Amino acid sequence: MKILGIDPGLRTTGFGVIHKQGQKLTYIASGTIKTVEGSLPERLKTILSGVSEIVHTYQPDCAAIEKVFVNVNPQSTLLLGQARGAAICALVAADLAVAEYTALQVKQGVVGQGRASKEQVQDMVQRLLMLSGTPSPDAADALGVAICHAHSGDALATLGAIAPELAKRGLRVKAGRLIG
Repeated sequence: MKILGIDPGLRTTGFGVIHKQGQKLTYIASGTIKTVEGSLPERLKTILSGVSEIVHTYQPDCAAIEKVFVNVNPQSTLLLGQARGAAICALVAADLAVAEYTALQVKQGVVGQGRASKEQVQDMVQRLLMLSGTPSPDAADALGVAICHAHSGDALATLGAIAPELAKRGLRVKAGRLIG
């Protein structure tokens, strides 16, 4: 299975593509989509077309994207959300299933703790994918999202498969969590 990870940003959107076969993860590609200063619609178009081009080039089976965190500055949060929306539109237009993970979930999935630094994420991504060099912070975050999905996908598939039996017991699965 080929997984595309996206770390959305209005100035720089990171992407990372990995292949998962069993428990083995293999690096395929990573990089960034950079927008130039200009109007918001032009920048969003750059993100939309950039993600579409990546999907066309690498033909992933699924995608995962980092969720927006609420920033101190509401305007920054809104702009980031719009960049994220442009990326999601490109993914769903290509008929890809899109999973969403918080930064905390990604850091826990890659480093093992939710308060890991960017440098720790970069280091673990490099180690897990056996890269010869350290990826840029945005590319490392996107690869981290893909790795998180590779690890979480099995657990979510298992929960989905047993959901009917859980429902008989008065339990349900919501956003990957068991609710009583």
